Amino acid sequence: MKYDALANEIIRNVGGKENVNGLTHCVTRLRFKLKNDTLANTDVLKNMDGIVTVIQSGGQYQVVIGNHVSEVYAQVMAAGGFQEDGSEAATAGKTSLFNRFIDMISGVFSPTLGVLCATGMIKGFTALFVTLGLITNTSGTYQILNALGDCLFYFFPIFLGYTSAKKFGANIFIGMAIGATLVYPTFSSTMATGEPLYTLFSGTLFESPVYITFLGIPVILMSYTSSVIPIIISTFVGSKLESFFKKVIPSVVRTFLVPFFTLLIIVPLALIAIGPISTWAGQLLGEGTLFLYNLSPVIEGLLVGAFWQVFVIFGLHWGLVPIALNNMAVLKYDPILAASFGASFAQTGAVLAILLRTKNVKLKSLSIPAVISGIFGVTEPAIYGITLPRKKPFVLSCIAAAVGGGIVGLMGTKGYILGGLGIFGIPSYISPDGMDKGFYGAIAAIVISFILGFILVFFSGFKDEEAAESKSTGTPRNTLVKQETVGSPLKGQVRALSELTDEAFSTGAMGKGIAIEPLEGKVYSPVDGVLTTLFASGHAIGITSDNGVDILIHVGKDTVKLKGKYFTPKAKQGDLVKKGQLLMEFDVAAIREAGYTLTTPVIISNSAEYLDVIETDLKSIDYRENLLTVMI
Repeated sequence: MKYDALANEIIRNVGGKENVNGLTHCVTRLRFKLKNDTLANTDVLKNMDGIVTVIQSGGQYQVVIGNHVSEVYAQVMAAGGFQEDGSEAATAGKTSLFNRFIDMISGVFSPTLGVLCATGMIKGFTALFVTLGLITNTSGTYQILNALGDCLFYFFPIFLGYTSAKKFGANIFIGMAIGATLVYPTFSSTMATGEPLYTLFSGTLFESPVYITFLGIPVILMSYTSSVIPIIISTFVGSKLESFFKKVIPSVVRTFLVPFFTLLIIVPLALIAIGPISTWAGQLLGEGTLFLYNLSPVIEGLLVGAFWQVFVIFGLHWGLVPIALNNMAVLKYDPILAASFGASFAQTGAVLAILLRTKNVKLKSLSIPAVISGIFGVTEPAIYGITLPRKKPFVLSCIAAAVGGGIVGLMGTKGYILGGLGIFGIPSYISPDGMDKGFYGAIAAIVISFILGFILVFFSGFKDEEAAESKSTGTPRNTLVKQETVGSPLKGQVRALSELTDEAFSTGAMGKGIAIEPLEGKVYSPVDGVLTTLFASGHAIGITSDNGVDILIHVGKDTVKLKGKYFTPKAKQGDLVKKGQLLMEFDVAAIREAGYTLTTPVIISNSAEYLDVIETDLKSIDYRENLLTVMI
């Protein structure tokens, strides 16, 4: 399979499958819940081909892959033999309450995100077609498209019942049954046609007629279609009930009696107490956010726009998603997430500026797909791969996004559906009454954010890496040489990469190169250049030659687990080094006695940029003898 090697390396470097409590994914990231984060080889993962970066946030160990994350996820699930179980039971109590909340929110909502965006796009484009007069709202075409656009959000409690049950480690069909009861059509028709027994809290926000009773207890009927909070709380309580009944009911009848008693208790409890109370809480939340928004829409827009990309980095944007969904259910619109609409376009404009300014071939190759992804609202490749490592472009893109958020606040832009990302999100801002000032404010926000992000970075925010490297090494990266000879950093027996058991190296996924079985515990610099990477564990060294060749020397297999034991660095990261300079010493006997192999790959990690990498014909090699020839 295409991502076999990458999947196995990811599992190996998160501490093995036995260290994984759970795994989900969102648009660009694998989201691991690990038993012990310290067992993960974060530096190794960050520097692995196919991985953009690694983020630890919200109680999750997030491996950022990019747009093809779903394919990698499927391969990781298969390679690790993991079950699709988002239960949080194993990690409860091991992280802060805030981290557990963010983890819960992302676990409940992220599985629905793709379909939620898809149906939102359909509903948005349907509204656009009606506004443009392409279809009428009485035609069969409209009715079918509208039903398709409404289906998920209308029956949201059923879908969230499924994802919540998975997250809380409960029977998913119990979760779905609770959600289905909340949106049962008979209750809706009773609300529309029945006579109330009496009215509670008359004249207040919480005025609610009671239409039916359960065992003599008044049941306040409310509309739970499109609701968010009632089903999540009900499923959580149901998961605790289910867990209790599993302990007390004999296994021979557990299959049907556990769901029987769980549903018999939780559904009436949800309709009598949990549903109404959480609905009122949702109404308060909606009114509260609207109150804050009305204090100063412009300031709210500036703040959300400025920090949205920071929220995305740490996964904190999930904390705003349920608020937005609740607002759409209660208020029929949301002004909060609307302020973030320009952020992806600001980021995209910044990357386009870098693409046009840089002369670095590798950076250009990264920028092109990042711009394309950004247009469609997926900015993680741009953030992690391009702007954030260079700091200033990221900050300038946040400034541009803040301006876009301020425009949204000034124009009173609101989102009426949670639709697509990027340009596909534009129809989400069409009011039920048609294209109003708010819609045109959304258009202005994304255009100005994009242009401002581009201008700020193009004219003041980007210093081409090639110029910077020329100053540090004294030689331009694009020196016109036809080849570069890489000396041997070790003394020992030469091995082909294909002989290694580590698939990341043996398959060439990390780059072309060769391996050495060392006879002595010394590593010398194979070229003149800069010591760009020195892992804290000492087991791996990265060097960039004066001509721009990136060389990775990885001493042994899994030696990162030694955490620096038996390794003694003789140089520091960032040092200018000369060919033949001693960089590292290691204890060969002790490492082998600890059970590790020492066969060492020497990799040209950016070999894709060159015509070819030619290996030595020698079977044994001494220090500084020609090991590899890079054809430039």
